[in-house]
Amino acid sequence: MRRRTPPPPSPLPQRDGIDPVRVRLPPTGPWTTVREHLAERLSGAGADVVDGMFDAGLFVGADGRAVPADAPYEPGLFVWFHRDRPAEVPVPFPLEIVYRDEHIVVVDKPHFLATTPRGGHVTETVLARLRRELGIPALGAAHRLDRLTAGLVLFTVRPQERGAYQGLFRDRRVHKEYEAVAPHDAALALPRTVRSRILKVRGVLAAQEIEGEPNAVSHVELIAHRPGPDGELGRYRLVPGTGQTHQLRVHMTSLGVPILGDPLYPEVTAAVPAGDFRRPLQLLARELGFTDPVTGREHRFRSGRSLAAWTAYEDWAGRQ
Repeated sequence: MRRRTPPPPSPLPQRDGIDPVRVRLPPTGPWTTVREHLAERLSGAGADVVDGMFDAGLFVGADGRAVPADAPYEPGLFVWFHRDRPAEVPVPFPLEIVYRDEHIVVVDKPHFLATTPRGGHVTETVLARLRRELGIPALGAAHRLDRLTAGLVLFTVRPQERGAYQGLFRDRRVHKEYEAVAPHDAALALPRTVRSRILKVRGVLAAQEIEGEPNAVSHVELIAHRPGPDGELGRYRLVPGTGQTHQLRVHMTSLGVPILGDPLYPEVTAAVPAGDFRRPLQLLARELGFTDPVTGREHRFRSGRSLAAWTAYEDWAGRQ
């Protein structure tokens, strides 16, 4: 089996903890110059923007030298550049380092902070922040946690070891426990294991349950319940057996007790304005446990965060 040749190292440094974009020119195509291909590939930016980047020498090759606009098209050529980023609203909550050694970093992330760059969240992400604050440019995520969910996330220090840690999550060799606050229904028999088939369509905000072989399994149990201003509140322990997108949020909704503060379930509500950090989703990745695939150590981490709707419901709900 022929091994794929790895790309050369980036000639550009990170910017604000963000890697430059790498483009490899296709093996065949109608283009005669590098500029023609990049203008087509980056058509969303506009031809004027691409030409301006060439004029400024912002497209570089593996040797770090600027690629001229009239450079002949060369199949397989690598080109790097930094994409202009729109201003982002800072997420005003700190990261908590739970554990750090020469192999991994475990972080207790706040609500509203994305794990890795995606869409409109680039520099305001856990990965970018950690790279800047810890001075570890090669830091990478072993898995992801939803932007609206708080709690424990595992990052790897050495790129050559990242696959081993990602394999833990792929092969379901990580023990994960979540905590949630949702309405309490005395008629709901718990604990129970929920099994269903979940479909998440790219570009559609909410996932849905459909007919078919289950691909999502969640264990749900009630930890405690108490009266609240708007009815009984429940505090739940959730243990996912699989890792489908929004799985716990979908399953809690299907049980008739949607997690408080969820803008997608049971129905999509109006978009929350940027910078509105009120009423966070009451879902927390509470525990993370695994056998370290590199050192053999047994790790078990626990988040120190609490869910505001349980500890101070009126403050969370924005009541005076």
